[in-house]
Amino acid sequence: MQMQKLTPELLLTAYSRGMFPMADSAETQDVYWYDPEMRGQLPIHHLHVPRRLRKTLRKNPYQIGFNFDFPAMIEACAMPAASRPETWINTPIKEAFQALHRAGYAHSVEAWHKNELVGGLYGLAIGGAFFGESMFSTATDASKICLVHLTAHLAHQGFSLLDTQFINNHLKQFGVYELPRDEYLLRLTAATNQQVQFVPDSASSSTSASGSELSLDPGSAVSFSSDKFVVDSFLQSITQTS
Repeated sequence: MQMQKLTPELLLTAYSRGMFPMADSAETQDVYWYDPEMRGQLPIHHLHVPRRLRKTLRKNPYQIGFNFDFPAMIEACAMPAASRPETWINTPIKEAFQALHRAGYAHSVEAWHKNELVGGLYGLAIGGAFFGESMFSTATDASKICLVHLTAHLAHQGFSLLDTQFINNHLKQFGVYELPRDEYLLRLTAATNQQVQFVPDSASSSTSASGSELSLDPGSAVSFSSDKFVVDSFLQSITQTS
């Protein structure tokens, strides 16, 4: 169904009710609501990380940060790629999510190499639910590593739901599964009512990739680096429970 103009308020309401927007292509101005019967999910506390990827993670090939350059991330995710010649991210979606980022709801996880953004993902956090929107990568395993860092961060912050909307071959290696709509909505309601936050308290004063000082104001989006201790502890915990 074609929808009205996207606003941050409309998006927050829609996502909290199980709906999300997509466009047919980057060129169109039209956006449509989706509410699939089966909903893709990643298990936050039981993520499957392939052995080869674990070895790569321990080498720390990239600098991983959150929210250092959200506009660049969503632009990169909207670019066509060999495996994705068409994109569902058009201008209205980009503008709406940048507004959500400025309001402190939309976040990016970024892989940097020699001051170049080489991969990552972005999504939306409401309460204890995180809705993954899109990923991109121009370097080996960059987006996969960002997904592991995201999941470790969500587990540490107390999130209970990591929504992928659909499932695909890329996500199958991490243990993605599907929930029927009714069960998903029950879990979604519980998750969005959690009193947790995406930005940790320790990030109340952080330094951006450009070196400028950022301060945490109510509703603001703050950049912060991934905590290696959190990731190492997460990998150990999922190894013991897998």
